[in-house]
Amino acid sequence: MAPKKRPETQKPPDIAVRLKSKSVPSTRELEPATKKLYALNPGSSRRCDSCCLLAELANLQVPSQSSIIRALHQQKLGRVTWPSLQQGLQKSFLQSLASYQVFQRVAPFDRRATSLAWHPTHPSTLAVGSKGGDILLWNFGIKDKPTFIKGIGAGGSITALKFNQLNTNQFFACSMEGTTRLQDFKGNILRVFTSSNSCNVWFCSLDVSTKSQVLVTGDNVGHVILLNTDGKELWTLKMHKKKVTHVALNPCCDWLLATASIDQTVKIWDLRQIRGKTSFLYSLPHRHPVNSACFSPDGARLLTTDQYSEIRVYSASQWDCPVSLICHPHRHFQHLTPIKATWHPRYNLIVVGRYPDPNLKSCIPYELRTIDVFDGSSGKMMCQLYDPGYSGITSLNEFNPMGDTLASAMGYHILIWSQEEAGPQKEHE
Repeated sequence: MAPKKRPETQKPPDIAVRLKSKSVPSTRELEPATKKLYALNPGSSRRCDSCCLLAELANLQVPSQSSIIRALHQQKLGRVTWPSLQQGLQKSFLQSLASYQVFQRVAPFDRRATSLAWHPTHPSTLAVGSKGGDILLWNFGIKDKPTFIKGIGAGGSITALKFNQLNTNQFFACSMEGTTRLQDFKGNILRVFTSSNSCNVWFCSLDVSTKSQVLVTGDNVGHVILLNTDGKELWTLKMHKKKVTHVALNPCCDWLLATASIDQTVKIWDLRQIRGKTSFLYSLPHRHPVNSACFSPDGARLLTTDQYSEIRVYSASQWDCPVSLICHPHRHFQHLTPIKATWHPRYNLIVVGRYPDPNLKSCIPYELRTIDVFDGSSGKMMCQLYDPGYSGITSLNEFNPMGDTLASAMGYHILIWSQEEAGPQKEHE
């Protein structure tokens, strides 16, 4: 749906427009040309156009490909420090974001998308779950029809998905149906890890450690369950007063567990020392219920997203005190998949969908529902992505393991953003 036209007397937002076509066709029709990325720079004039964007990107002074190779050689010789090299590579990546566009899309569900997971080894394949319990396996790099597993409908919402690292034809899923399970993409359920046997209790989150062969899952009444991957339950504890919205094992120290809850806390636990609900290492109070808490790829930082307007970054050097607070509108709404910020897999960058809130002082007129990219250290806005053909709220945004392709869940739609040029888009049903 195209954005509303504004009166000529009003100033447009700071957008660099680079579309191949002025008209915005229906999302269920073939498009004659791929819509280009809108790259937004929050620090420049509202009257800025595409020339301003290109000029600002030029000022980044990003090294060419040959100079990056030279910099890698200099780093090997000890003449360039790794942090400065990483900063240069990150600047180069941010420059490339200016040419990102929505080049693939699919709208397979009759209810909104609620979870997504990238395939760990195939960079163009992801799994997506819906409010109705449907699951899609989509390899957007080929023309074959995506694999579709039909859910139960109302009450079957897939709340979390994760591929099985030992067999990537399988995946773990938990749902409002009341189970945490392992199944394949033929629709076969291979193992049920937890089953509430009650419509009043369901599972909201999960994570798996292949190294330690354990699975952890949290439910809507505050319990966290730890099992081994053979299905044996190791313990069940009520770690929070209310729903456990997110559980995450540290990717480097998988005995370190973070749990987030709508009881307005995030807690960090040592799985080797848990004796009860008070045996947490740290309790991180928040001002609002918390949607997610995820560790950075290097395990040294923790990113939390509340249900209103705050994103926090904590560091391993001081888990109980945030090193960065980012004011960002993403308020909770009953019929909206909760917005969750995620890390870029290779750079110190945070990606999150924006839900403009007129009640916040930072809100500006005609603020767009963008995808925002922040620096993980400073909390500074680095880039915003926007496509006028898809102006809804992108609740889930996650880069693939290679870090070069972004998947977004926007209502019924799954969007793929990439720098790659593509032909006419097709919407798969």
